[in-house]
Amino acid sequence: MINIPQYLQRLNFTESLKPASATLHALQLAHMRSIPFENLDIGLGRRIKLDLPSLWQKVIVDGRGGFCYELNGLFAWLLQQIRFEVTYLNARDYHEETDSFGIDFDHLTLLVKAPHESTRWLADVGWGDTFFQPLDIDNPNEQVQGLRGYWVKPFKDGCIIWQRNYDGSQERHYFFDLIPHRFPEEYLETCEYHQTSPSSPFTKNRIISRVTEDGRISLDRDALIVTSNGSRTITAVSEEQWESLLKEHFGITLKKCTEGLFRKPSVQ
Repeated sequence: MINIPQYLQRLNFTESLKPASATLHALQLAHMRSIPFENLDIGLGRRIKLDLPSLWQKVIVDGRGGFCYELNGLFAWLLQQIRFEVTYLNARDYHEETDSFGIDFDHLTLLVKAPHESTRWLADVGWGDTFFQPLDIDNPNEQVQGLRGYWVKPFKDGCIIWQRNYDGSQERHYFFDLIPHRFPEEYLETCEYHQTSPSSPFTKNRIISRVTEDGRISLDRDALIVTSNGSRTITAVSEEQWESLLKEHFGITLKKCTEGLFRKPSVQ
């Protein structure tokens, strides 16, 4: 059964559900602290499905995380149920090595408006290490969150998200346009690409990551990465340690052999 109380319990969320900007901010932060960004199913050969019952079973019932299509797809459903206006957007990852953006529908992000409010918010619980509360799309100034800052800069027929890092350097995250799209129909092909193509970053590495009170904790193929107040610690992880760390920090026990999670990707 798909219901709001069960979703909120998964988020450990007990605040007001009034459809207002403050609620949206609180929900995104709770989501990113409670539900991790992860792509573990790809390494295990498990097909990722984007229909609502499949998303619900995996993320809410089974206590897993997911990547952008899963997390933002499910988050959009929750927001719509509590009367936010949600638009599915086409975003494209920035590739620094080629100074270019990825393919269409490379990433799913959300434009969200509260009833009777004019602000257009960019909400995103499925990107990983980025802004943990919504960004005002029409605000040209730096939007500070913790020790980092963000800009939403107009570019061609959309915008680019820029991040100021802990060391003061700046980097582009992704481009998005403002054209409404249909979910999941328009995202299925690229979701399949990211699960199967050797060129996809999700078939090359395994990652699980979530926001913490003072930073972020991540577990990749062979390292535990803890960021606290802008300081990062990286600890090497053996195959024997990996599953216990997954349980300790993310509350996840995989029900199938994790051998595929440790194989190094072949050189293409």
